[in-house]
Amino acid sequence: MKSKKQKQKEVEQLKKELAEAENLVVVQFKGLNVEQDTDLRDKVRKADSNYKVVKNRLAKISAEGTPAEPLIGSFEGPTAIAYNSGDPVTLAKALSDYARANPAFEFKAGMVEGRVVEISTLAAIAALPSHDELIAQLMYLINAPAQRIAVGVNAVGRNIAVALGQAVEQEKFG
Repeated sequence: MKSKKQKQKEVEQLKKELAEAENLVVVQFKGLNVEQDTDLRDKVRKADSNYKVVKNRLAKISAEGTPAEPLIGSFEGPTAIAYNSGDPVTLAKALSDYARANPAFEFKAGMVEGRVVEISTLAAIAALPSHDELIAQLMYLINAPAQRIAVGVNAVGRNIAVALGQAVEQEKFG
């Protein structure tokens, strides 16, 4: 059993993390075995996010005065939180993919960029391309016209060289 001092330290640390978190999902993890939980933690970590199983009472105290305060009512039953201060899409994708494979894993509440959102909104966010995918698409769109111009310019020079080469072979410059 943890001492009061340990619990206070835990609350302070969680409060700090929740204050910095822009995106947070409260989930119910009932029925997950150790292997499934480890898999979930790996997926969340790869999404540059954090995942913690929390004691409801300590989570409620920690959430007070933070952007997560409106979610206090969802801290009931077996609860865990996943959060980050970066890209909400990567977190939503990791959790949604995991939830599809593990029906015992359920969303309770969510916050995206500091605003409370419906659970259905989390699914919609998970369907969006990630920040890196958007940048790749944008770079392709920017690069495509320049690439076509380069191919066209190279084609003119190549065609002239081919024509001159054929003319020399046919001794047309005599």
